[in-house]
Amino acid sequence: MTWSSYSSYLLIVVLIVLAPGPDTMVMLKNSLSGGTRGGLLATAGIFVANSVQGTAAALGLGVLIAQSQPVFVTLKWVGAAYLVFLGFQALRGAWRGDYSGVAAAKQQQASGFRRFREGFLSNITNPKVLVLYLSVLPQFLDPVTTSAWDALLLAYTVAVLGTLWLMTLLFFVHRVRTWLERRKVRRALDGVTGTALVGFGAALVLEA
Repeated sequence: MTWSSYSSYLLIVVLIVLAPGPDTMVMLKNSLSGGTRGGLLATAGIFVANSVQGTAAALGLGVLIAQSQPVFVTLKWVGAAYLVFLGFQALRGAWRGDYSGVAAAKQQQASGFRRFREGFLSNITNPKVLVLYLSVLPQFLDPVTTSAWDALLLAYTVAVLGTLWLMTLLFFVHRVRTWLERRKVRRALDGVTGTALVGFGAALVLEA
């Protein structure tokens, strides 16, 4: 692994990370309903799941999962169903538009584990993350000269950069939180987030 090849890999990873996806929407959903703490916990769950998928791909387990059609299809359907479920939660919040009183208090007090779990499950049940690892990593690995540590370095680079990007977005949300807490703005954001999550879930199922 040379610095030149790693630099090329970094450029590709940055472009991939910057593209909005389910992880971004799940983090935003939790940061809107649970504040900075909620966003951080969801991000932590996404990071752990991303690391697990990256480790599986780097050590060769990902190939076995991807080649096992029943396992891969099941994972795809579970992931799609979960994204749609989270999307409908956000859409329901936008429809009700009740962000004060008891309902809002319950949202704020949602357990940390629940927010971590949402981030973890949204990533771990998304087979496109595994496919990404399996398609990109081999382009920068020479089976003759590189080791498992090189593969793990590339995999964890994706997890770390993805986390840094989500935390950057979370910082921005925190800075404009007063504006985001306006009822009309919040309803619009919940609507957009929910629609995006449902769309990601549908695309996951319809994708060949």
